[in-house]
Amino acid sequence: MRLLKTLFVAFIVLVFTVPVEAGTRVITDATGRMVEVPAVVNRVICSGSGCLRLLTYLQAQSLAVAVDDIEVRRQKFDARPYALANPQFKEMPIFGEFRGHDNPELILTLEPQPQVIFKAYTSSMGYDPVELQEKTDIPVVVLNYGNLGKLRPQFYQALRTMGKVVDMDTRAEEVIAFFEAQISELEKRTANIPEKDQPTVFVGGVAFKGPHGYQSTEPAYPPFKFVGARNLAYDTGLSGKELSHSDIAKEKIVEWNPDYLFLDLSSLQLGDGVGGLHELRFDPAYRTLSAVKEGKVYGLLPYNWYTKNYGSILANAFYIGKLLYPDRFVDVNPEAKADEIYTFLVGKPVYGLMNEIFGKMAYKPIPVN
Repeated sequence: MRLLKTLFVAFIVLVFTVPVEAGTRVITDATGRMVEVPAVVNRVICSGSGCLRLLTYLQAQSLAVAVDDIEVRRQKFDARPYALANPQFKEMPIFGEFRGHDNPELILTLEPQPQVIFKAYTSSMGYDPVELQEKTDIPVVVLNYGNLGKLRPQFYQALRTMGKVVDMDTRAEEVIAFFEAQISELEKRTANIPEKDQPTVFVGGVAFKGPHGYQSTEPAYPPFKFVGARNLAYDTGLSGKELSHSDIAKEKIVEWNPDYLFLDLSSLQLGDGVGGLHELRFDPAYRTLSAVKEGKVYGLLPYNWYTKNYGSILANAFYIGKLLYPDRFVDVNPEAKADEIYTFLVGKPVYGLMNEIFGKMAYKPIPVN
């Protein structure tokens, strides 16, 4: 009996002193793949446009053990609130090139090793996620970055999937609720405005895999939709689809002659003598536009910068709403609202820093005469 008692005590001691290997869970990613990930994840990397932005929204950026090379670049312009709020990214190890062009050999040299690799935009660019998982033996979870239009459910699902992996489910739901509340507020403030009273608008200079001139636009630009402005570039014949980017013929813009013109300040990257601002100031065709003659040209924070800046989309919408319908946004200060949005999403009020970077031209008339 004494022997059995001794063996039992020894067994209990063994069970509670020898480390037990952590279990795993199965996650279904955006491609429908069943990916086995550790039960507890506290080391990750984020590959592809916008992926690290989502991790920051979840307040889990401290879990990243390395970054892609866009994060460490020192450049004159930067319109990524998540990066401006986290300057430590610039000092971190690199695991590959931007837009998802990962380097498996570099990943395998990271210390500590990531337990999970998140990847966005895998269908259009970057390293194949299945091959990457095979080469590194690290689970790869694919996310659909989505948008704030028809692909909003995919954006929300990306947050939920990432949140489930890194145990930030509650924060994911808080972020989703925040976006829904902000969009709902915008739509309520501008509801029931007759179409005849909705100003016609156009935004040019929108970035798409780099800076562009004034003809570059976003046909389904969400801020216009949220506040009931008539985006003349929106094609109602898209059969339920949303065209993500388009170059509009200059002659068409002149023919439309919108009531208000907006400049996406990402166009400033092109430098002096080129880009949307230069065109509005010196191109004879644009000089004929009523908005140019009347000084109704306004600066907006960049929509795309390493894909869609979701926080800036909301901030731009509140500014546009205040500009077009001041009586419905009497209590809104667009700059303060932008910082409220950025503080919730990325942890810091970075509007002032971004505006400084872009020559203090955001949320004000741009002199083009």
